Amino acid sequence: MATHDTVDDRAGAAGTTFSLAVFDVAGTTVIDGGAVVECLMQVLQKRSRVSVSDAMAVMGLPKPVAIRRLLSADGVPDTDLDRAVHDAHEEFRAAMIDRYRHGPLVAAEGAEPVFSALRRAGVRVALDTGFSRDILDAVIDRLGWAAGTIDFSIASDEVPHGRPHPDLIFRAMALAGTTDPGDVVKVGDTPSDMEQGLAAGCGRVVGVTYGTHTRDQLQRPGVVTIDRLSDLLPLMGVAAT
Repeated sequence: MATHDTVDDRAGAAGTTFSLAVFDVAGTTVIDGGAVVECLMQVLQKRSRVSVSDAMAVMGLPKPVAIRRLLSADGVPDTDLDRAVHDAHEEFRAAMIDRYRHGPLVAAEGAEPVFSALRRAGVRVALDTGFSRDILDAVIDRLGWAAGTIDFSIASDEVPHGRPHPDLIFRAMALAGTTDPGDVVKVGDTPSDMEQGLAAGCGRVVGVTYGTHTRDQLQRPGVVTIDRLSDLLPLMGVAAT
């Protein structure tokens, strides 16, 4: 079931008017058993007092930004902060790559059929993430998505600013040859995903309620929330088969 806030009706019976869909990874198109929060907690609890709610609050942000925010909030001195952030992020990267290569990791329900339906309808499919490229590649390799499942992917360390800034979406648009952000749909499971899509001026910004955040946490003017990824297709005027 989809719930709507203030959105324009771009998808009609004649087919989709969208040319690009940009999907978040963990919590949106990939289910990893809570690996991100667990690895973040594992790394940061060596250095500070961090709660699960603290870690959840920074989901979706570039991970060095998230780590810096959490460490600085706990009072790590400025003189030590740069080194602490660097070391913690290196440990986080190693832990996440190991988890994604060897731990529980599956495509979210409906993700691959949705990708396929969108691509058949002429919509390019991109992944964007708060992860660095090496972590993102571990996901793509594990799921076999490089061989025609998606069109391209963008990691946070490949743009000047990660979420909630629109840089990742603008990079995806450049790769797709899309010039109008109104032709883009952004899909994610965190408030920073929603803010990113709104900042980019996407024609539709969609929050999934089965990830890290609730419907209430995702809703804001200009956002649609859905309970299943397959609910995205009718919002975009794309047939499921």
